[in-house]
Amino acid sequence: MALGIDGVRVGVVTDDESHTGCTVVLPPEGSVGGMAIRGGAPGTREAGVLSVGSANTAIHAVALCGSSLFGLRAAGGVADWCAANEIGLQLPGGRFPIVGAAVVMDIHSPDEARIDHEAGWDACRLATTNDPAQGSFGAGTGCTVGKEGGRDWGSKGGQGWAVVEGGGITVGALMIVNAFGSVFRGGQILAGSRAPEDYPRYPATPPSGLFNRAGKPVGDGEWGSLSDGPTANTVIGVVVTDAILTKATACRVADLSHSGIARTVSPAHTNLDGDAMFAIGTGLHAASTDLIADLAASAVAEAIDNAVTHAAGIPGWPADERAGNDSSVDRTLWSE
Repeated sequence: MALGIDGVRVGVVTDDESHTGCTVVLPPEGSVGGMAIRGGAPGTREAGVLSVGSANTAIHAVALCGSSLFGLRAAGGVADWCAANEIGLQLPGGRFPIVGAAVVMDIHSPDEARIDHEAGWDACRLATTNDPAQGSFGAGTGCTVGKEGGRDWGSKGGQGWAVVEGGGITVGALMIVNAFGSVFRGGQILAGSRAPEDYPRYPATPPSGLFNRAGKPVGDGEWGSLSDGPTANTVIGVVVTDAILTKATACRVADLSHSGIARTVSPAHTNLDGDAMFAIGTGLHAASTDLIADLAASAVAEAIDNAVTHAAGIPGWPADERAGNDSSVDRTLWSE
């Protein structure tokens, strides 16, 4: 079962050439969803209708997308696929799917292609109940981490998932890790900044005080510098549980699941990040909100760990050797 939850399907589209992609989660019919944003620079879709103030409780898909704001076009493809397959709210005008979406900024060159409507459609078409690939796949293909010492010193991020159980319920998390900060395990950097220890780091040092690999100050006009900041970093994801959620508790679980980000990423939730989380309940078992949220935070932390330990490097962004990355994964196993 994908993410450990019966009826959940996950679809992944990967563009290895332009280092971007799309990952879609399709929950079973009748699922309840919510959303919470803690990052200072999010790029999202349906944040209003998935917020606690909305009367809507439905969620029909979550699209996690690369290509920054251009990636929201893929969410349109997800919505069209859902409508074509009779998934969504039945209204007089037809089917209207509630598709939550969040994006990461993985564009490293103006020449790279952006994902589009077709990517979202294909991710739905390819969705299965199998566990998705981890590392440099889907929306995690072009992700990077550890840019607090300057983007030149960062390492490869990626896509990861984890499943935890307790108290008679299951919670699965799927995370896209493009954090501004480094990823930690046991108080030590697992993957992140490779800058020398004595180099300045944000937020103690403003972006103008950081240095690139050539030892020169980061310039305001330099592509990929921290001055490109607010749209350049994000951790996004979705937690799915077989527990019963109301709209209010779904939003509460989504908010508290961010604790898993704070446990593993430092600095977390900065004004340079767009961190956003979705929570989905399939409604099989009664459980306290605190139990669901605690398991969700644990699943998020483990999924982030998995994202960087499975990551494969791309030009300019190597996989961090401290994470023990296995870059020998046969990528053909995950192709269509």
